[in-house]
Amino acid sequence: MHKVTTQLDVSHVFPAVNQQVKQSALMSWQQAAQQQLAEQLLPTKKTEAWKYTPLKSIVSIDWNKDAQAPFDQGVVFQDWHEITLRIENGMLASVPDLPAGVELICSADFNEQQSQEFIEKITEQRGSFYFDALNQAALDQAYWLKVDDGVTLEKPLHFNYVQAGNHRMINTQLLIELGKGAAATVAETFTQAQGSVCFSNANTTATIGEQAHLTHYHLLLERDENRHVGRVSMALSEKAKLTAFHMAIGGVLKRKDIAIHHRGENTELSLNGVYLPTGNEIIDYHTSIDHAVPNCFSDQVFRCIAGDSSKAIFNGRIHIHPQAQKSLANMNNRNLLLSPNAEVYTKPELEIYADDVRCSHGATMAQLDEDMLFYFQSRGISRAKAEVMLSFGFINELLDALTDEPVKALLQPLLGELFSQSSSQPMRQTA
Repeated sequence: MHKVTTQLDVSHVFPAVNQQVKQSALMSWQQAAQQQLAEQLLPTKKTEAWKYTPLKSIVSIDWNKDAQAPFDQGVVFQDWHEITLRIENGMLASVPDLPAGVELICSADFNEQQSQEFIEKITEQRGSFYFDALNQAALDQAYWLKVDDGVTLEKPLHFNYVQAGNHRMINTQLLIELGKGAAATVAETFTQAQGSVCFSNANTTATIGEQAHLTHYHLLLERDENRHVGRVSMALSEKAKLTAFHMAIGGVLKRKDIAIHHRGENTELSLNGVYLPTGNEIIDYHTSIDHAVPNCFSDQVFRCIAGDSSKAIFNGRIHIHPQAQKSLANMNNRNLLLSPNAEVYTKPELEIYADDVRCSHGATMAQLDEDMLFYFQSRGISRAKAEVMLSFGFINELLDALTDEPVKALLQPLLGELFSQSSSQPMRQTA
C-alpha cells in the first residue's frame, strides 16, 4: 500500500546548517523552526490556499545540501551597469564594492544585536505561508541590505541567484531596508545550471521608509525539473512608493506569495506580473494587499498564458481596514488559454470595511480570437505566426510599461523565443 506523506521531512539537512550559525539568537530561531516543521502537516486539497497546488513533486524527492555541479553564469543584463551580487546555492560568491550609504550584511557575520533585530524585522511581516518554517529551519544564508536616509542608488542592485546540483535544496532570506527619502532598484533573478534538479525556497522582505521609492524585479526563470516556492512581503511607510514586477516561466512547480502592507498614508503601489506555464508545469501566485491607513493607492495587474496541460493559479486579495478611508485599489487578472487541456483557476477577492473607498477587481479567461487569426491569415501570415503574434501581444503591454530598458531587452527576446517554438513545443496553441 502506498504511504501517504503528511509531513515534509528534511531533518537530515539541519545539523550542517546549525554548525554554520554562531549567534545564539539565530540558532534558537532556527531550532524553533525545526521543531515547528517536525510538527506541522502538509497542506492538502482541503487547505484553501493550496487547493489547486499539489506538493507531491516536492515531497517525493529526498533533497540534500551536499550535491554540487558546475554553475552557469545566470542572468546577464545588457548595458544596465548594475552592481551584481552573485549567490551560488544560497551563498554569496562575489562581494562587489557598494556605494556610500549602502551596506550588505550576511547572517554569518551578524553580531548578537543584529541577529535579534533581523529576526524581529522578518517576523513582523510574516503570515501563514507554509514554507516559512522550512526557510527558517534550513536557512543557507540571509542577507540584510540597508540603504541610508536620502541615498539614491544610481546603479541597480542585481541579486543573481544561480543554483546547481542533483536534488539540491536552497533556502535564502533577503531583507531590504530603505531609509527615509531613499531610492533604489533591486532585481532578483533565479536560474539553474543545465541538468540540475533544485528546490529553491526564497523569501524577500522589505521595509520602505517615508518618501522612499523601491523598484523591484522578481524573475523566476528556472526551467526543466526545478521547483521554486517562497514569499515576498513589503511594508510601505508614509508617502512611500513601490513599483514591482514579477515573472515566472518554466519548472515543475512555482508558488510565490506576495504580501504588501500600506502602513503609512499616501503610499503608492504598482504591482504587475506575467506567468506562462507550459507542458505539465504549475505556476501559482497568491497576492494580498493590505490597506491599514487612509489615502493609499494600489494598482495590480497579472496576466497569464497557459499552454498544453499546464495549470495556472491566481488568488488576489485586497483588504481595506475600517480606518482606511479614501483608499483606491484596483486588481485585474487576465488569462489566455492556448490549449483545451490547460487549466486556469482565478480568485480575485475584495474585503472592504470602509465606506469611502474606490475599489475594483476583475478576472477574464479567453482563447485566441479566431476572427483575428483569420485576418492575419488573409494578409498572408501563417496561422502559426499569427498565434505567436497575438499571444505575445497579450503580455507585451506589461513589458512595454517597464521603465528599465535593459530588463525589457532581457525579457522580450526570452519570451519571443518561447512563443516562436514549433507546434511540437509548449507555446503553440493546440487544436
